[in-house]
Amino acid sequence: MPGLTSASGVLGFLSDEEPELKVFALQTLNDDIDTLWTEVAGSIGQIEALYEDETFPERQLASLVLAKVYYHLSAYNESMTFALGAGDLFELDNEGEFEETIISRCVDTYISVSAARHTARKETTKPGSLPTLETSFANGSEDASAAAALSPTTPFSQSTLPSKSLLSRPSIENVAELSSLEGKSTTTIIPDSATQAALQKVIERLFESCLEEGRYRQVVGIAVEAQNLEVLRRVIKRASDDEKKARGKQVEAEGTPGPTEELMEYVLDICMGVVQERSLRTEILRLILDLLNEIRAPDYFSIAKCAVYLNQNQEASALLVALVVNGDQTSTAIAYQIAFDLYDNGTQEFLAKVIASLPVKVTEAPAEEAEPTESDHLLGELNDRARAPTPEYAKLSDKEYEVFDRVRQILDGSETIKLNLEFLYRNNHTDLSILNKVRDSLEGRNSIFHTAVTFCNAFMNQGTTNDKFFRDNLEWLGKAVNWSKFSATAALGVIHRGNLSQCRKLLEPYLPRRTSLGGSIFSQGGALYAYGLIYANHGAEALDYLTEQFKEAQEEVIQHGGALGLGIAGMATGSEPIYDILKGVLYTDSALNGEAVGLAMGLIMLGTGNVKALEDMITYAHETQHEKIVRGLAIGMALIMYGRQEGADVLIKGLLNDPDPTLRYGGIMTVALAYCGTGSNKAVRQLLHVAVSDVNDDVRRIAVMSLGFILFRKPGSVPRMVELLSESYNPHVRYGAAMALGISCAGTGLDEAIDLLEPMIKDPTDFVRQGALISLAMIMVQQNEVMNPKVASIRKTLKKIVGDRHEDAMTKFGCALALGIIDAGGRNCTIGLQTQTGNLNMAGIVGMAIFTQYWYWFPFTHFLSLSFTPTSMIGLDHDLEIPSFKFHSATRPSLFDYPPEQEVKTDEAPTLIATAVLSTTAQAKRRAQKKERAQRRESMDIDQTPTTPKITAPAADKMDVDEENKDGETKSEEKKDEAEKENASPAEIAKKKLEKEKVGYDIENMSRVVPAQLKFISFPAGRYKPVKKPTGGVILLIDTQPEEEKVLIEEKLKKASIEKAAAPTTLEDMRNESFNLRRQAEGEAVGGGAAAAAAVLTAVDEDEEGGEEAECPRGFDYFSDGEEES
Repeated sequence: MPGLTSASGVLGFLSDEEPELKVFALQTLNDDIDTLWTEVAGSIGQIEALYEDETFPERQLASLVLAKVYYHLSAYNESMTFALGAGDLFELDNEGEFEETIISRCVDTYISVSAARHTARKETTKPGSLPTLETSFANGSEDASAAAALSPTTPFSQSTLPSKSLLSRPSIENVAELSSLEGKSTTTIIPDSATQAALQKVIERLFESCLEEGRYRQVVGIAVEAQNLEVLRRVIKRASDDEKKARGKQVEAEGTPGPTEELMEYVLDICMGVVQERSLRTEILRLILDLLNEIRAPDYFSIAKCAVYLNQNQEASALLVALVVNGDQTSTAIAYQIAFDLYDNGTQEFLAKVIASLPVKVTEAPAEEAEPTESDHLLGELNDRARAPTPEYAKLSDKEYEVFDRVRQILDGSETIKLNLEFLYRNNHTDLSILNKVRDSLEGRNSIFHTAVTFCNAFMNQGTTNDKFFRDNLEWLGKAVNWSKFSATAALGVIHRGNLSQCRKLLEPYLPRRTSLGGSIFSQGGALYAYGLIYANHGAEALDYLTEQFKEAQEEVIQHGGALGLGIAGMATGSEPIYDILKGVLYTDSALNGEAVGLAMGLIMLGTGNVKALEDMITYAHETQHEKIVRGLAIGMALIMYGRQEGADVLIKGLLNDPDPTLRYGGIMTVALAYCGTGSNKAVRQLLHVAVSDVNDDVRRIAVMSLGFILFRKPGSVPRMVELLSESYNPHVRYGAAMALGISCAGTGLDEAIDLLEPMIKDPTDFVRQGALISLAMIMVQQNEVMNPKVASIRKTLKKIVGDRHEDAMTKFGCALALGIIDAGGRNCTIGLQTQTGNLNMAGIVGMAIFTQYWYWFPFTHFLSLSFTPTSMIGLDHDLEIPSFKFHSATRPSLFDYPPEQEVKTDEAPTLIATAVLSTTAQAKRRAQKKERAQRRESMDIDQTPTTPKITAPAADKMDVDEENKDGETKSEEKKDEAEKENASPAEIAKKKLEKEKVGYDIENMSRVVPAQLKFISFPAGRYKPVKKPTGGVILLIDTQPEEEKVLIEEKLKKASIEKAAAPTTLEDMRNESFNLRRQAEGEAVGGGAAAAAAVLTAVDEDEEGGEEAECPRGFDYFSDGEEES
């Protein structure tokens, strides 16, 4: 039946008295509304009257017609309201534009209303936040200056900040934003309860249809956005019930994860990566933890992940106890794997609590009886959940106690550190020729250049224990003075990071001594700094020693190094005694050590949000006159608020409103660290606002740079965000944009970021070029020419700049750092701000944040080593031994291979011009050849006896000629190949090589596996299979053939340390040995060679400020006196 061309006749029926005619008119209009809506729009009043008439039999039909008319008029809120009034006539299953638009509008409205209710409910129950902190700000601002009255920091009212800032957003902003998307309505708040009930009914119908089809993720997404945890709980339970009903042969045979497990992973992913509000994330994780414990076969790794984030150490320890008590190989392997994951993701304070709550074998008697009862209670709770009988610690076997001891070793980091050290040692691919070129290009007498080479060496050899460069360059090392010596000594801590067993032996010559005078105060301070770097984030064994040395130190330089060492080793321990010791030194008001002490206080209290500590630091920052101390305290306060998100808003607001630019700088750092990795829109908005509005260049620079910390989980969004800022007239903003790209895109090789950075290498300002070079190296770390064709040209550019005599010192400094970063850890490390399991890498983020402060103080550069993460795949069996086996990579070998080493060009002599040959010379040569041939014939005529040599001699000559011809042919072919290679670009050569390779190859255990390669890794069917999906790092393996003998990988580092036990292993020993050899060469009596050398070096170190002593090391290089005497 053809449709109507005009609605005028049908619309007349709406005025008729007969209800049947009105119904007929509505039905007819509904069928052809898409073509007639323009005419029907004029009669909306009549149709609305029918809808409001309660006696009219087809009110829902009238409502549906109104909904469609308003839809065509683009009044979507009104359209949705009438569609909800249509009841069942509004069909969700229809795949039309009208239905899709209204459904999406319903979902948006449901989300906004539900989220607004959740926010309002949370605000009514929320206790007052940080009243003490507000008071301290008020006191500080009163004493600061009169300018504080213009931008008061009390009472922290939202009106003091501009709209759309970090702290002035209304609680129902989401509602307002969603309502204004179409620009047609000012609010989406539902006016009456009837419409709300209809909306709820539509949403329930939508949820039910999704659940019936198994589309659980859509419902989860809506529930999380709406902050409706009841719906989330219902969906996960429904998925679990559906899985139980459908559980059968297929799932069990394939061994694939079920819908519930996949759904849990999805919820965890969006919770950690999408949800920006800390309080909501905490609520969701608590819900997930409860649900996981109710499942019969829970995902233990997800439970551990939730426990770490929620800081529930009892949950983590109870889980470990339950797994160990099970006793089978799989449970033990899972317990070990969870312990490794806990160490990677937890703070030292959290891990210490977990270790303390694990059962210990008690050998002594009844004094310890109280602990088992408490532990029994803990085990009882756990086993009630696990539906297992409740064991008692007294009944644990010796084997189980042995497993608990191993778990403790894993949790305190000993195992992970040992394995990483072994991996970096055995796979070290440091290219010393690059390091030597940097040394030769930069004059060692210039302290900036000397320090740059030190950092380059430290980064290249980070964690490899390879200090060969120092051994081979003692004369260069002797040029280090003052703080260059401090940095050079601290570099040993970077190179030997994690070498816990040799730490004291390595640093013994440099560490402060009570009995004797020791060495230079700079080397002593650097040694304490190095001590902390070796024990970074693993300071349990080192804290007592470092605390003792720090308390005894009288020199400010030694206190400076001791404070840095204490902070790194005691990171996030929350130790009040150490904090009090540091505070006591801070109050001496020394600018030299005050900066390091303020930083160390923040590191000790990292992420605790300790109000008392913040109060002390804020008060002193307003009292002191030293800018260095204020800066140290500002960064320390930012560290205390690490990961606190909304909990840091009060502090952020106070610091950003302070008239002191250094404290505003600290406020921006607090935003960066409190919201790091969250991608928070409000934090980004605040940073961008400050980046273009603050009057201080330092504050604007750090504001742009901090975007990298907020968005490093979404690296693709950063280039677009900073594109305009990278072209700013202000060089500080350009530098910040460059560093933001490096921080957020580290290790990704992102083309968009490289395209922005390449022009900045030629920037007119030296420090912008410096930042661009450092960022390029961060992005290109562990990239080769196959992965990114620009690597070769960038490496070439770096080598060119570092050797350019006309380049500025600051640019060459950045270039030297870049050459160290791009080959970090022997080319086996990437810059990881996330852990292998996707959580925030606390040590890496903190290291990167403090590294950016090298702008003010070069020794902070060493902190970058904390963000270097080994890219390894280390398989361990249930005995924590390293079995020899192979896993498969479904790629070509060259795709993720190491970059080729630099070809060392020998110093070529100048090419000689061909000398002219005179005709007389040529004639003389010809005459000599004729005489030779004649003599040969005569000798052959005299002795004609056919001996073997005489027969073979001509034949041999002929063979030589043939070989020469063949050699000539092969050489010509090689020349052709070389010519082709020269004409082709490096990218084309790499592409041709790649095409020839086969896809797929096997990799040995304990080999390098870069993050981009993980998705191609699989474990072939064989003896060993992993307990979880490989994520890099340590992977526990289940041995399917435990009765067979296993082949283990030999640990090279352990073997090398035994072999080198008698060899000099420290820098001081190397220099002592060298001095002894020189004295032997001069024929002098050696006597106490090491002691004599130490005495000379100590004298140089102590008096190096005078300048005359700098020539002393040269005296040992002159051998002319001895030669003349002989």
